[in-house]
Amino acid sequence: MKYLVIALALFSSLANAEVVKQSKSGICHDASSSYYSRTKIFTSFDTLEGCLAAGGKLPKGHSSAAKNKTEVGYSRDKFGHGWDDADRDCQNTRQEVLISMSTNPVRFADEKQCRVTFGRWISTYSGEVIFDASTMDIDHVVPLKWAWDHGADKWSQEKREQFANDPVNLVAVEASLNRSKGAKGLDEWLPPANQEQYKARFKRILLKYGFSGI
Repeated sequence: MKYLVIALALFSSLANAEVVKQSKSGICHDASSSYYSRTKIFTSFDTLEGCLAAGGKLPKGHSSAAKNKTEVGYSRDKFGHGWDDADRDCQNTRQEVLISMSTNPVRFADEKQCRVTFGRWISTYSGEVIFDASTMDIDHVVPLKWAWDHGADKWSQEKREQFANDPVNLVAVEASLNRSKGAKGLDEWLPPANQEQYKARFKRILLKYGFSGI
């Protein structure tokens, strides 16, 4: 029994060492990050690229093979360093989407009212009612990597940052559905509910940003 417990502990340690941890603040920590072992509450990803594609960002000063690889192609940073706070009111784009989509007044982490913790959201992807903001992602209806692969690589940095923070392209949904969608387009993924509305919104965003030949 003693050896079984030790073996399980070793297996758990190895499994955790392999995952990329996205902290509650959206920072992606791989094993080379100095904060990796200290990040106890996180969403796990198989790769750093997967974490970045889901809207995460790299720690300051982070240098890794995965970062170097993405610099020659798509990376989340090509659309800005995380969520913007254009009006400098401490509520970034994520918080503003959560506030605007909640059907009840939201609750904040503290009196500064910078980070939303609770509200009442009806997921447009499933119809489920959600109260805990930490279980939600802000999904780009037209994913950033998909946009990059279909012409956004030719855009100016300003236009890419506008696209990444445009409320028309953002929706608060369950983290699990956002992760299952990843960077897929209409031909690869549709939400469980409200599929026609999702298709119409996707196509409206394509028209707004001038995607051609799609």
